[in-house]
Amino acid sequence: MQNNPKFDSSKRDFGFENVEPEEHKTRVAEVFSSVAENYDLMNDLMSFGLHRLWKTFLIQKLNPRPYMRLADIASGTGDIAFRMRDYIEKKEENKEAFKPIMICDPNTSMLERAKSRAIDRGYLSGFHFLTAAAEDLPFDDRSFDGATISFGLRNVTDRQAAISNFFRMMDFGGHFLCLEFSPEVLPALKPLYDRYSMHFLPWLGDKIASDAGSYRYLAESIRRFPNPEALAKEFENEGFSNISWYELSGGIVTVHSAWRA
Repeated sequence: MQNNPKFDSSKRDFGFENVEPEEHKTRVAEVFSSVAENYDLMNDLMSFGLHRLWKTFLIQKLNPRPYMRLADIASGTGDIAFRMRDYIEKKEENKEAFKPIMICDPNTSMLERAKSRAIDRGYLSGFHFLTAAAEDLPFDDRSFDGATISFGLRNVTDRQAAISNFFRMMDFGGHFLCLEFSPEVLPALKPLYDRYSMHFLPWLGDKIASDAGSYRYLAESIRRFPNPEALAKEFENEGFSNISWYELSGGIVTVHSAWRA
C-alpha cells in the first residue's frame, strides 16, 4: 500500500524533494507558467482524452443550477467552469439567468489562457476571473453553493489551509468536489501505470512542451499525495460531512464529494 504522507507544517513535498514552503510556491508557479501554453493539448495526450470523461463525471455529481453561486478553484485554463456553464445552459431555457461563475487560479499565465478560451467560446460575460491561491482565498464566509478543484489540490503549498478555506467559503448545504489523481491504482494496472507515468510522461512533456521536468514533477507529486481514505479524513477534520469518493479508471483518479451541513 502507498504510504500516506503526513502533512508537514515546516516542509513541503515538491515531487520527491522536500523543500521550504516559499520554495514550493515558487517552483509550482514556475511549473504552471511553463506548461500554460500547451496545457490543454497535454491533458488530452497524457490521458488519451479520458480527462474529459472524468470532468463530465465531476460536473454530473455537482449538478449545477442557475441559482447556484459557483466557483472553480485552481481553475487553470477554465475547463471545469466552462463545463459548469455548458451543463446549465443545456438544462435551462433562459441561458442568461444563471449567476456568474468564479474562475480562480494563482497563476496569471493560466488565467490569461482561461480568458482567451472564454472569448474563443463566445463567452463575453458570465464569469469572474480572480488571481488567488487556494490557501489564501479572499471570499467571504458562506459565499458559494457549489465549488470544485480539479487536479489542483496536489499543488497547493498548505493543503490544510486550503481545505479550511473550502469549508469556510461554502454556504450551509453547499457541495464541494475535488477531482484528483490517486497514488493507488488497481494492482493489475500498477506496473504499466508506473512505467507510463514515470517515464513516458516526462518524455512526452519534452517532445510537446520542451519541458520534461514539469511532467516528471506531475508523476512524482501523485505518489506523494494522500490516498482517498486519508484525504477524506482531512476533509472531515476541517468540518465537512457526508463525505464520499468515487474511484475512476482503475483508481487512477478519484472524485471526492463533501458537504457543509
